[in-house]
Amino acid sequence: MVTKTYEEINEKIRQKKAVVVTAEEVIAMVEAHGLAKTAKEVDVVTTGTFGPMCSSGAFLNTGHCKPKIKMQKAWLNDVSAYAGLAAVDIYIGATEVPDNDPGTFEYGGGHVIEDLVAGKDVTLKAIAYGTDCYPRKELKTLINLKDMNQAVLTNPRNAYQNYNCAINLSDKVIHTYMGTLKANAGNANYCSAGQLSPLLKDPFYKTIGIGTRIFLGGAQGYVYWEGTQHSPTAKRGENGVPRSPAGTIAVVGNLKEMSTHYLKGASFEKYGTTLIVGIGIPIPILNEEILKYAAISDKDIYTQIVDYGFDYPQGVAKSHGEISYAQLKSGKISFNGKDIPTAPLSSYAKAREIAGVLADWIKEGKFFLGAPVRTLDLNDKFKPLIERPV
Repeated sequence: MVTKTYEEINEKIRQKKAVVVTAEEVIAMVEAHGLAKTAKEVDVVTTGTFGPMCSSGAFLNTGHCKPKIKMQKAWLNDVSAYAGLAAVDIYIGATEVPDNDPGTFEYGGGHVIEDLVAGKDVTLKAIAYGTDCYPRKELKTLINLKDMNQAVLTNPRNAYQNYNCAINLSDKVIHTYMGTLKANAGNANYCSAGQLSPLLKDPFYKTIGIGTRIFLGGAQGYVYWEGTQHSPTAKRGENGVPRSPAGTIAVVGNLKEMSTHYLKGASFEKYGTTLIVGIGIPIPILNEEILKYAAISDKDIYTQIVDYGFDYPQGVAKSHGEISYAQLKSGKISFNGKDIPTAPLSSYAKAREIAGVLADWIKEGKFFLGAPVRTLDLNDKFKPLIERPV
C-alpha cells in the first residue's frame, strides 16, 4: 500500500523531482497502469476550473486622504461598495451594479475588479457624516491598484462541487444566472469543469480544507473556510461523487498579484453581473484511495437536470433526470424524447490551462503544498430561509 506525507512530497518539489500530472492526464494513467503503480509514481494531481462565481469580491484599503474621511458610503466607477468597516476599508462585490443601471447590466463589481487588476484608474466617490477625527464629508478621486495599501480578493463561495444542468420547461424564454434558456427545453446549460473540477476530484475533502494553498486568479491563494451554502450531505453516487450541488470553498488571495487572464468581469443578459474566477487546487497523492477519486472521469460524474422556468424560482426541489458530464460535453443530450443542445458557462479549455500552469509551478519548485489545518466539514446541510411574520 502506497503512503506518502505532505513533507515528503514538498521535499521532492524542493528538489524539483516531484511527478505532477493534471486531473485529466491521470485518468489515462490509471486506466493503463492501475491504481497501485500510478499512486507510487505520481505525487500531485492538479485540477482547474474557470467559470462565473457570483459570491466573489475584494477588500480594498485606499489609504487616508487629507483631511481624513470615515467613508459612510462609497462608489467605484459608480458601482456601490460596502463601507461599513473601518474608515478607508471598503468591499466591492462582484454582482453589485450602478444605482442608475437601466437593466442592461453592462458593468458591475466584477468589471471593477477586472479594471483594477488591469492597472486602470478607477473613480472613487465617497460621502461621510464627519467626525472630530475624520472631518471630511466628501471625496472624489482616481485610485489605482498599485497605490492601495492592501487589495485582497475575498470570495465567500467559489468552486461549487457539481452544479445543476439548467433547462426551461415554461413556454417563454427566460434569463437566469445559468444564461438564457429557451422555452420548452430548447437548450440545456451547465457550469462545471467535470473531471478537472477541484472538489469533484477530492469528493470527501481528504486533502482540501482551511489553509490549503491554491491557484487563485493567476496567483497563489488559500482556502480560508467552507464556502457559504456548503452542503456536502447532498446525494452521492457509488463512487462517492456528489450528483447535485454540494460542497463549496471560501478563498482569499492578494489581488495585486493576480491577472485579468484569470479574473474577468462578466454580464448576464437581463440578470446581472459577476466575476469569472480561475481556481486550481493541487491534490497530493498520499495513498491509493485519494488517487482513485482523482482519476474519476466525466462519464462517471453526474448532475441533475433542473427546471429554471418554474421549479427553481419557486423553490421546488425536483430533478427531471440525471446526466453525465460526458453527455453534456458531447454538445447535446436527449430529454423527453428529443435531442437538445448543451452549452457550458465555464471554460474547459481554461480549466485545462489552469491545471497545466499549476502543474508547472509545482514542477519548477515555485509552489508547495499547504496541508490543511482542518479539512472541510462533511456534515453541513444547506437549509432554506424560514420566513416568519414580522
